[in-house]
Amino acid sequence: MSDLTSHDEGYGSTARRGCPFHDIRQRLRRVGLRPTRQRVSLGWVLFARGDRHISAEMLYEEAMKEKIPVSLATIYNTLHQFTQAGLL
Repeated sequence: MSDLTSHDEGYGSTARRGCPFHDIRQRLRRVGLRPTRQRVSLGWVLFARGDRHISAEMLYEEAMKEKIPVSLATIYNTLHQFTQAGLL
């Protein structure tokens, strides 16, 4: 990716090219969303398995299985933000 900056490289110890979390952070930034820990984690759960239809409740269950601390309200808010930004 050509839009990497020193700030991006310093965001966590796993921020490297080819890292799915780094890719999700970049994707969020490109659409104007701040890459919070919860957005990045939920983005990973959503996008890692390819295109699929998923409900907020299903995403919540998957997040719980992955030990991602998030409320159902945050899931709904994040899905709305991702939709408004054109990610979904």
